Formats: sequence, structure tokens, C-alpha cells
Amino acid sequence: MTKIAELYVGDALNDIQLNPVSRIDLIKYAGASGDFNPIHTIDEEAKKAGLPGIIAHGMWTMGNLAKLFTNYYEEGFIQDYSIRFRGMVFLNDVITLKAELKERDESLLKFDVLAVNQENKPVLKGNVVYRLY
Repeated sequence: MTKIAELYVGDALNDIQLNPVSRIDLIKYAGASGDFNPIHTIDEEAKKAGLPGIIAHGMWTMGNLAKLFTNYYEEGFIQDYSIRFRGMVFLNDVITLKAELKERDESLLKFDVLAVNQENKPVLKGNVVYRLY
């Protein structure tokens, strides 16, 4: 595995494909986060809200995106993280996480990050600033 400090602008981290989104994932996340909005766990409530079914918490997707950097925590840490939600994540969606190095400045690495569904449609876009120790 390449060290994150050895990356050049334009290099990408290895994509991470998550397991299909399951109801139990969302129930567990609701409990951990305290976000019990029923559109995330109860089909009928999601449909009442005009959705085709339950949707994943946006923060569930955002939190998973940090997995791209897990292998590099011995080299540094995520200093800043900003995202925009671009689409909904539904049950059984398969999300792929991506990051590309856009800028280097001394000990700061600035990445564009992206999460796409199985149709390659973005569900989240953003930026991560990673600080080397």
C-alpha cells in the first residue's frame, strides 16, 4: 500500500465499495446517532413523506466516506471535511467511495471526495483536508 504522503496531485486513493445498504445498517445508525426520523427506518412513514421507501441518513453516507482515510491514520488525520448531498441512498444501494488528491501544501493534502451509487450517480460530493503529522 502506498503511503498517503507519497501521493501526487491527480492520484486517487483506492475506491471502497460498501456492502448493499441494509435496514439493519440504518436501524443501528439511528440508535448510534440518535436520529430516529422514521423516514430512515419505517417504509410507511417514508412513503407518507413522498419517498419511494426508506432512505439512508445523509450522515451515514458521510461517515462512511471517512473510511477512505482509515488506512492512513498513522500518517496524519482528517483536519477538515465538507460535503454536499447530491442524491438519496436507498435500501440495497451499493455505494462506492472515491477520493482524488487535488492539492498539496506542505503537510496539508486536499482531496475531492465522492460517493456514487450502483448507477454511478453521485450521492455525495465534497472535500477533505488531511494533515500529515
